[in-house]
Amino acid sequence: MTDDKKHVYDESKIKTLSSLEHIRLRTGMYIGRIGNGSHHDDGCYVLLKEIIDNAIDEFIMGHGREVQIKIEGNTVSVRDFGRGIPLGKVIDCVSQINTGAKYNDAVFQFSVGLNGVGTKAVNALSKDFVVRSFRDGEFVEAAFKQGKLKKENKGKTTEPNGTFIRFDPDPVIFKETEFKDEFVERRLRHYSYLNTGLKLIFNGKTFQSRRGLMDLVLEDLQTDNSEPIYPPLHFASKTLEFCFTHTNSRYGETFYSFVNGQYTSDGGTHLSAFREGLLKAVNEYAKGKFEGDDVRECMIGAVSIRLKDPVFESQTKNKLGNTEIRTELVNTVREELLHFFNRNRDVAEKIVAKAQDTQQLRKDLQEVKKLARERAKAITIRIPQLKDCKVHFDKAKGKGRGSMVFLTEGQSAAGSIVSTRDVNTQAIFVLKGKPLNVWDLKRDIVYKNDEMYNLMRALDIEDNLENLRYDKVILATDADVDGLHIRNLLITYFFKFFEQLVHDGHLYVLETPLFRARNKDQTIYCYTESERDTAAAKLGKSCEITRFKGLGEISPGEFKQFIGKEMRLSQVEHAPKTDVANILTFYMGKNTPDRKDYIMENLVVPVED
Repeated sequence: MTDDKKHVYDESKIKTLSSLEHIRLRTGMYIGRIGNGSHHDDGCYVLLKEIIDNAIDEFIMGHGREVQIKIEGNTVSVRDFGRGIPLGKVIDCVSQINTGAKYNDAVFQFSVGLNGVGTKAVNALSKDFVVRSFRDGEFVEAAFKQGKLKKENKGKTTEPNGTFIRFDPDPVIFKETEFKDEFVERRLRHYSYLNTGLKLIFNGKTFQSRRGLMDLVLEDLQTDNSEPIYPPLHFASKTLEFCFTHTNSRYGETFYSFVNGQYTSDGGTHLSAFREGLLKAVNEYAKGKFEGDDVRECMIGAVSIRLKDPVFESQTKNKLGNTEIRTELVNTVREELLHFFNRNRDVAEKIVAKAQDTQQLRKDLQEVKKLARERAKAITIRIPQLKDCKVHFDKAKGKGRGSMVFLTEGQSAAGSIVSTRDVNTQAIFVLKGKPLNVWDLKRDIVYKNDEMYNLMRALDIEDNLENLRYDKVILATDADVDGLHIRNLLITYFFKFFEQLVHDGHLYVLETPLFRARNKDQTIYCYTESERDTAAAKLGKSCEITRFKGLGEISPGEFKQFIGKEMRLSQVEHAPKTDVANILTFYMGKNTPDRKDYIMENLVVPVED
């Protein structure tokens, strides 16, 4: 076939996929990222969530107070004790898209699942899938492979009512996927907080909450040894629950938000409405003019709502988009908090005092900002560490995509990039030694430390990302211990003070080769030890291997390809501050003895050949 015929656009090129084929071909549309199980949002956990969500829906409607979950290898089984799928519709409910009772308010008022898609997606994406429904002394069982029905059984049973589902994620799609207990347990803890009285048993371990979101907030406080200024304030009704307190040991705010039991990591209308209601209540009680940041600084809390028709901004439901609920939710939060403040004036005064302290700190910070700007103007109009490029990123106008800035350590590494970069789209910011560890420091350090301040100015992200000058901010550090430490210090800096930069996917790490393997005929660059060994075997006895200890050791001629079209970048993935805080506190915080013990217990000393 000639190329001309191959690219003809006619009736033969139009395809109609079955729902099963579509789910398997366009998996990301249904479950988001596929991943390998190393991230809590990877596809294998979404599959598990969709099955458990159905069991939670039964509990919400008053049927079944226990859910049993087992994971052995990659085989997952979930047994609930709800009403059980109607026996005549078992096969349809797990294989026919847009089939289910979630569209019927009389059966499910506050559904968690994907409204007739979730279980079908799990079935379609499973190597093996078994569903068994028990109802009033009878059962129906169906077995599938990759979404296709293989056999069906029915008969009598003494089992209590409910539904059993077992599945294995298909390795054709979920390559090298592994379930991690800590991610499963985290999700189950959230379920227990949001469904008071529900018992979840995972591989013999029980998760159950009696105080709802209060338990979530107390656990979070305990995790990093934060002392609350006042006992967490807790409100719960059928459709709204919230809980919060303040501490003196955190930076920024830490908030969990949920809709119908779904963790909305990116917040949405319910979270912004809660924040607005909180601010109005505090200002009305104190007769003050606090800003939102004044009231929420050092706050830890959670908000959960139940909604009949939630509208999410993506299939994986990370952000709620229902705008019509905002006004009512703001007023409800405001009124309930005012009632509480007037009944508990000692707590209310502590909240107001905390807001006043933060307000004063913000004013002090304005003075520090002013002095920093004046000092910068007095030194130079330009940023001395920045070698700029000609094209800049402009999000509003959709220009400059692909422009980048490399953050390098020292003049040696910068020299290789300077001589080989594309001056149109590649800028360089040269770090002077190791950056400051800012994890336990406050925002004013950005203005007091020249390097931190100049980096912020170079990116133009002081207030928000609207003026971000580069599409990609790339950490280009050496692949030795010092280089990795510098990389971690920079990631900490961005997560601490400019989290949105990471959230929006602008932060990357440049991967450069660790080894060069060559003979007189061929040169192979290797990024791992296994690649080095493979290259050495390929090139034979005459192979010469060089270990690159730093970027400065790579000649400009060689380096050009590593920041050109063949450039390898790893995106720094965003996780909510609630997830990142514990990790960064341990590795970057002040708990030196604990960290030292961990290092000594896990230190691997290389053995010389």
